[in-house]
Amino acid sequence: MTKSNDYWSGLISGGIDARRVDPAGRHDFFWVISTKSEPGLLLRLADETPEARPLPKIRSLDISYSKVGGKNVLIIVLKDPEQRELFGSFCDDIVRAGEKASDNADALNFSIRRTVRWHHLLRGGKLGSLTLEEQRGLLGELQFLEYLSEAIGPRAAVEAWKGPLGSSKDFEMDGCLVEIKAKRGAAKPFVQISSEDQLSNVDGCRLFLQVVSVDAAVKPKGMTLTDHVNALDAVFSIADPVSYSLWEQAIEASGFDFEDDYSDRRWTFGESKHFEVTEGFPRIANPTPQGVSNVRYSISLDACASFGVAADEIDKLIIERNN
Repeated sequence: MTKSNDYWSGLISGGIDARRVDPAGRHDFFWVISTKSEPGLLLRLADETPEARPLPKIRSLDISYSKVGGKNVLIIVLKDPEQRELFGSFCDDIVRAGEKASDNADALNFSIRRTVRWHHLLRGGKLGSLTLEEQRGLLGELQFLEYLSEAIGPRAAVEAWKGPLGSSKDFEMDGCLVEIKAKRGAAKPFVQISSEDQLSNVDGCRLFLQVVSVDAAVKPKGMTLTDHVNALDAVFSIADPVSYSLWEQAIEASGFDFEDDYSDRRWTFGESKHFEVTEGFPRIANPTPQGVSNVRYSISLDACASFGVAADEIDKLIIERNN
């Protein structure tokens, strides 16, 4: 592979133009320019290779299956030209991961898993250890995922966990959407909302906001983030292979890496509050005024009090609609 990150130099715009990444490579990776002159990476699939799904949803990328030259391909295209240099490093890493695979199907799975691992970075985060607030937020989602696994089964639960893969809502189920917010128990009664989509309505679904207290603990109390991840990893490892694959994609997309050391911080869960987001709920939702986007704001939990619901109400809806 060339040493430059501008791997698309010399490719012709205006139609799909491609150049093999490594002529001596084990698998058919190509640098491509899309019909819209966007840089991309393509993996040509063997006839017998099934499409791995779901594909991660990443705001700055278009990740899809297509047909090129009569062959099925996985193609990853950059939508944000300002990320071109970073995208080059991202593609480089995907190819290195895919080239370790023994066959084409594994190359596809390795590539998707590596894409998921980089999701956190492409959203403006970093590869490496999560910050304390990122750990807290992930723990809140893992606690709900554990509950869902018991309520509707591991497969349905991990399929519902959409937040790490770029969805505006953390959990999406039939007729029920749940957004999770984690905060310190002693913190001011506010939570941060990261976009205008996060608390927006979806036709045919009820939307709930769950706020859980997650606090640092002194050893021997509590568990580390890695302890919590390992506990759920054990749950999904004995479920069916598809469930485990979906779990691996989601936990990697969250920014968690088993190689990172989280042993210096233990955590405990406290009170959870539940609210239904209905008409009059304090929020900024779509459609926003023309020209306004990428909204971030905080809401007061005191102002949400009249929208409080019992946890049993959410439980009943989830179990009735998803079993």
